[in-house]
Amino acid sequence: MAVNQYTDVNGKPITFDSESHKDFCREFTISNAKLSLRTILIYTCIVWLLAYAVFFITENTVVLSSAIIVTLVSMVIGIHFVKVDRETLLIIRSLGVQVSSSFASGRECTTFIEMSKIKDIVINEAVYMHRVIYYLCILVKNPSDPEMISSVVPLFQSSKPRLNCLEQVYKACQEVLLQN
Repeated sequence: MAVNQYTDVNGKPITFDSESHKDFCREFTISNAKLSLRTILIYTCIVWLLAYAVFFITENTVVLSSAIIVTLVSMVIGIHFVKVDRETLLIIRSLGVQVSSSFASGRECTTFIEMSKIKDIVINEAVYMHRVIYYLCILVKNPSDPEMISSVVPLFQSSKPRLNCLEQVYKACQEVLLQN
């Protein structure tokens, strides 16, 4: 088990964990920083101060109630659907690849791709916000023509690790795939 500190494409720290269960099984986990209580309090205070300023001008109590409801609903939505704490890639030579995302609320989203459907795992590049970023993706075979690619499944979409981290995952994945 090797735990390393890296940064994402925005320069924020992420934790990379690589674990080899056997020669035929590798697991990679990228963890993002936890939610900061300070950030949540700052955003909440800003929204409520703006609501109080509008209330002071309009003298309408609905503004304050709406601000509280909007803040609470947006926090629940953000924690349950947006904020990803951990992304995991599990590759098993004879079975396939499992991709999991764990959200801040504890909700997990898991996808499995059979090894017979995988053409290759590659590092691809894309232009994102006036920058070139790299991402790891699985090329899925076309069922009617195995030489063609039917879809591309991007990995680590939320954590967006830099190239040096992706290269480690890529090399280990290729080792498992080439043993197949």
